[in-house]
Amino acid sequence: MPATTITETQQSFDGTISKNPAITRSTIDYAGYVQALSIVKLVDIQLIILKSLKHLAHRLAALPPDSPFRQKHESLLLSKLHDMGILPSTFSTAKLSEVEKSVTVSAFCRRRLPVIMTRLRMAETVQAATTIIEQGHVRVGTETITDTAFLVTRSMEDFVTWVDGSKIKRNILRYREKLDDFDLL
Repeated sequence: MPATTITETQQSFDGTISKNPAITRSTIDYAGYVQALSIVKLVDIQLIILKSLKHLAHRLAALPPDSPFRQKHESLLLSKLHDMGILPSTFSTAKLSEVEKSVTVSAFCRRRLPVIMTRLRMAETVQAATTIIEQGHVRVGTETITDTAFLVTRSMEDFVTWVDGSKIKRNILRYREKLDDFDLL
């Protein structure tokens, strides 16, 4: 489904349909992120995940602070979000209140492969990175990735590189004068 404009009928975070041009601020932010980060398919899965995470954090915060269940699951949630790269702070200083503040749609969008490639200076723009990924020039670890919505965790960020037979990789090596004759085969 193509990305819709803000004035068209859109579904907000709480699931209600709005035909009003004065749409809620969160929907406008989401539409802006969709356009700015060149998300081709407008999928509400990230919104569902976001709503679930915030609901889980709110439910955990309602438990007594000394509860072993709360401490265990709070630790699991915060470490998972930190490992994914969604929480900006370190795991040792993170609290449940940060889940409600820091976990946003843009935090998930910033962990997409085209945005990571732009940050690593493998591409000049997010749109160029999207094209490069769709053409199959990028791998994460040993797997070639052609899905532009691939989320890159903190640990996988170091393994984003070019596919071995990629013409882009060959041109970069030729420019740096590091192209080996064996690579020409």
